[in-house]
Amino acid sequence: MNFSYLIYEEREEIGILTLNRPNALNALNDEVFDELQAFLDSLKESINIRALIITGAGKAFVAGADIKAFQDMTEQEGYDFAEKGKSVFRHIAQLPIPVIAAINGFALGGGLELALACDIRIANKETRLGLPEASLGLIPGFNGTVEALKQIGLGHAMYLMMLAGGIKATEAFDLGLVQKLTDADQVMIVAVDLAKKITKNSPNSLQVLKRILREGKEMTRTEAEALESKEFGKLFQADQTERIEGVNAFIEKRKPNWK
Repeated sequence: MNFSYLIYEEREEIGILTLNRPNALNALNDEVFDELQAFLDSLKESINIRALIITGAGKAFVAGADIKAFQDMTEQEGYDFAEKGKSVFRHIAQLPIPVIAAINGFALGGGLELALACDIRIANKETRLGLPEASLGLIPGFNGTVEALKQIGLGHAMYLMMLAGGIKATEAFDLGLVQKLTDADQVMIVAVDLAKKITKNSPNSLQVLKRILREGKEMTRTEAEALESKEFGKLFQADQTERIEGVNAFIEKRKPNWK
């Protein structure tokens, strides 16, 4: 597909999606969301990669939404814009493959919300992350309040959003917003290396893990435990070839051959 604001490439079984509005620090607007949705739709129709990395062009991952668009936005338009962003980020979260955010630079507002929709976050240790909407008389609109609360807890979420100015990546790592820090020129190298290590594992297991972890965070402990047992049992069905291959490879002291 031809995009104006996205660049997509594949390296073996790993897809790399780059938001490409460097002059606007990759800010999110209607057109970017439309292209992201079109890309996700095409990916669902024919998914031939085993992991996806999302990053930004230039010195920013995504510096937020396009603030100029907010000047004359009506209440209905604001609601619709929030719903569009939520829908796109929900589709990213629901992809049946691991999604890694390679945070090369600023991840603020909608940029951090995009990163939170991913499964794993790697960040340039010199950059800043945050949800600064309160400094604009706004609040996060693309599930930022929900995801921050779920992923780092009430106190940390309050701190992050009420501070508004953003925090260093090192502090974001301490809060659990980021899983790995690296030098600026190593972000993509580390992200690709991590994707390669992850994709050495059973594709089916990764898909099940992603689904039950995301579903489980919305459940009670009892419900999540029951879901885990149910999905564990399913892996022993006669047609579960990846479980058979994985166990046999371990016993035979060889690498599994996932098909």
